[in-house]
Amino acid sequence: MLARAVAHAEILDPLNSLLILHRDSLVTEAYFRGMQSDRPVNVKSVSKTILSPLVGIAIRDSLLGGPEDQLVDLFPADLDGDREPEKVQVTLHHLLSMTTGMEGTSFRNYGPWVSSRNWVRHALARPMVCAPGRCMTYSTGNTHLLSVLLSRRAGTDLISWGRAVLFDELEISLRPWDRDPQGHYLGGNNMRFTPRELMRFGRLFLDSGRANGRQLVPWEWIDQSWNVYTRSRWNGHRYGYLWWTRQMNGETVRFAWGYGGQFLFLVPRLDLGVVVTSSLTHRPDDARHNPRVYDLLACYVIPAFREDAGNGSCHWRRASLGD
Repeated sequence: MLARAVAHAEILDPLNSLLILHRDSLVTEAYFRGMQSDRPVNVKSVSKTILSPLVGIAIRDSLLGGPEDQLVDLFPADLDGDREPEKVQVTLHHLLSMTTGMEGTSFRNYGPWVSSRNWVRHALARPMVCAPGRCMTYSTGNTHLLSVLLSRRAGTDLISWGRAVLFDELEISLRPWDRDPQGHYLGGNNMRFTPRELMRFGRLFLDSGRANGRQLVPWEWIDQSWNVYTRSRWNGHRYGYLWWTRQMNGETVRFAWGYGGQFLFLVPRLDLGVVVTSSLTHRPDDARHNPRVYDLLACYVIPAFREDAGNGSCHWRRASLGD
């Protein structure tokens, strides 16, 4: 089944890497179309999920109070007198779960946001489109606010603090990436990791925040991150604290998702991790790529690690994979 998964991955242009971790063993590592194991990949919005454990660490170390912290207390100067009643109710929980109710800065609003002189104030000045907690509005502005908040509370830049509290221990390189006009690292986009580094990050969550015999991230935070707080009206996926959730062939799958086909999938019940990366420059048949990746996982990878090898829900999908 794994051999067939690799064979199908090879034909899913622009997919360029497939890594599968079961328990503590990397059972599959395949690269295609010139991709190499040591090449860092722009993981796009997977960068949002990378911030999740850092928020948990900040709460553990009392740099933040908790999910109930209010936006008006976290960014008092940047709100610039904006005290409309619904915005006062926005909390850290709403930022993490994309349920602030504020108009987003992604998609058609992304260009004007990154062209602004102050990304923090531009994101905070967005009008309310619903009450906090009532709707999901996916927004990179939310995760940039988290990045800035972490830097301010830690008293240093996000790379230096992130390396010290987590990533050096995981042997994951935090490479410099985009900054805003005030010098803060962009939260939620354009971070770069090798596929193996991304898998080490996933292993941390499968092990409930432990690595190298140490509890690096509170296990309670892992549970909170994987709770479901909302659902996207665009794709139906559920959302926690910067983690997506969906059902695949009867299994609950937690995943980080970046534009163009960058994925970290975790199937906790099976102690299974899967990394998929895809070219951002060579984009044939782009519209169908993500569904094909989901089908690859559901129809071949997951059944390979189930005792029943159940794949009855996938028979009709195999035509899309060329089977």
